[in-house]
Amino acid sequence: MNTPRIRDVDFGDLLRLEPHGPDTFVAIVARYPWGNRLFGGQVVAQALKAAAATVEPDRFAHSLHSYFIRPGSTTEPIRFEVERLRDGRSFSTRQVVARQSGGAILNLSVSFQIVEDEADAQLAAFPPDLPLPDDPSLSDYSWGAMIDRRAVDLAGVPNDGPPNRLGYWIRLRADLDDDPVEHACALAFMSDAAPSRSARSPHPDFDNDVADRGRFQGASLDHAVWFHRPCRADEWHWFDTRSHGLAGARGLVTGDVLSIDGTHVATIAQEVLLRRARD
Repeated sequence: MNTPRIRDVDFGDLLRLEPHGPDTFVAIVARYPWGNRLFGGQVVAQALKAAAATVEPDRFAHSLHSYFIRPGSTTEPIRFEVERLRDGRSFSTRQVVARQSGGAILNLSVSFQIVEDEADAQLAAFPPDLPLPDDPSLSDYSWGAMIDRRAVDLAGVPNDGPPNRLGYWIRLRADLDDDPVEHACALAFMSDAAPSRSARSPHPDFDNDVADRGRFQGASLDHAVWFHRPCRADEWHWFDTRSHGLAGARGLVTGDVLSIDGTHVATIAQEVLLRRARD
């Protein structure tokens, strides 16, 4: 298989699923800057799109929970098998298993809900004096030609130690239409590009420098997204991430996602495997 590089792929191509039997879909892969391992956010976004294809159009994802089972390969397409667990009056629940020839690479559960006219109360907000994404002082951590990413280090450095609150401005470089499903999938894609640096931050070998990444072996273990409000993923979003410490080679990160106008659109959580790199 001649796999295209991510810089040559349109996001819409990643979400274009080919039906392969009842509630089964196949999607393409792409090569990323770091080598022959898939980006977990791609697989989550495609699995969410597969699940959404099996529910009524008036139901939208409000939460997803996924486990990364093994690294995905960039040398073959991915098969998504959807199981319809329940369709109630207000909610629908789906389970998706993503497979390649080596076996399952992802297991995702997602819940969909009809739009309900109930109370809307937002508590999350931008931190004080947050620089905007066009601030020239921000470090550019973009990769490929699909994700724009600007790093921000926030106040709150305990005991002169490593920062425990880091964040990114992230947006997707893509021509997206107004389909809310497509934007939810794009947000899920972006959300996996936010937690890893925050997960490393409590480690004694963390220098808060892009060069320190080579000191660690890491991988996403599981990933969750709660969708609170609609978003436009092709606009800047603030990913305000916090580490909850390290134990057993695992680090937990949570974060709020706010659109450029301050709307709290999602909350994310991820557990990361983090080990010292060995010779």
